[in-house]
Amino acid sequence: MTRPGFHLAIPVDDLAEAREFYGGVLKLEEGRSADAWVDWNFYGHQVVTHVVPGARGDSGRNPVDGHDVPVPHFGLILPIPEFHVLADRLRAAGTEFVIEPYLRFEGEPGEQWTMFFRDPAGNALEFKAFKDESQVFAK
Repeated sequence: MTRPGFHLAIPVDDLAEAREFYGGVLKLEEGRSADAWVDWNFYGHQVVTHVVPGARGDSGRNPVDGHDVPVPHFGLILPIPEFHVLADRLRAAGTEFVIEPYLRFEGEPGEQWTMFFRDPAGNALEFKAFKDESQVFAK
């Protein structure tokens, strides 16, 4: 079954920094752009970085598995090998993790690798990888 694509628009302070992070570090393909926005191919989905001046922060945090998860956040579920390649690339780029890559819910339904980090504008991203992707919604 083909999944529908999603579109997400997020605020950034600086398009050059967004291009360096989303294009350079995350290796996303750049799509259309204008003076105040850039489209990104986010693994087949459309993420748009829009220049919106001003400070941003989390609306809150929720405790999950002993860690304070920033809210809001967005991201993707990757295969485990791709997750680790991305984690290594983020480390090599000097990315500061909000939550370092680790195995969450080990031995339980929904066992998954997860990591949280921020883009240069402060938007929180989570990437994860499930041992068994059929357990994404397992209870």
